[in-house]
Amino acid sequence: MVKKIALTLLLISGLVSCKKNTGDYAVMNFGETEHDFGTIQEGQKVETNFKFTNDSEVDLIISNAQGSCGCTVGEYPTAPVKPHEEGVIKVTFNSQGKHGKQQKSVTISANTKNRKELLQIFAEVQSANEVK
Repeated sequence: MVKKIALTLLLISGLVSCKKNTGDYAVMNFGETEHDFGTIQEGQKVETNFKFTNDSEVDLIISNAQGSCGCTVGEYPTAPVKPHEEGVIKVTFNSQGKHGKQQKSVTISANTKNRKELLQIFAEVQSANEVK
C-alpha cells in the first residue's frame, strides 16, 4: 500500500513539474524577418529595424545577435523585454568590398523554445563603375 501511495505521489509530482515547464520559454514575434534593401552602391552602409513583441508570460532575454559575416551587425536590447512589450533588433550592412546579389543573416540567441531566431537581409550591390 505504501508503495502505491509513493508511486502515485511521484507520478503527480512529475506531471506538475512538466506542466510548470511549458511556460518557461519566451515567444519572440516579429512583424517581418526579412528585409530587402534593393540596389545600393558599394561602400554604402544601410540599416533596418526588425520590430518584435514578447508574446509570452516570461521575460525575453536576448544574449546575442550574430551576423553571418563581419559586414552584418545586429544590435539588440540588453535588458529583458517584459511580457507583451515590444523591442527592436537593428541590423546594419556594410557593402564595402561586396558586389552583386547579397544575402546575409543575423542569428538571435534568446530564451525562446528554439533558442535561435533568424533574420535575413538582401541587397543588390553595384560598384561605383556601374551605370544606374
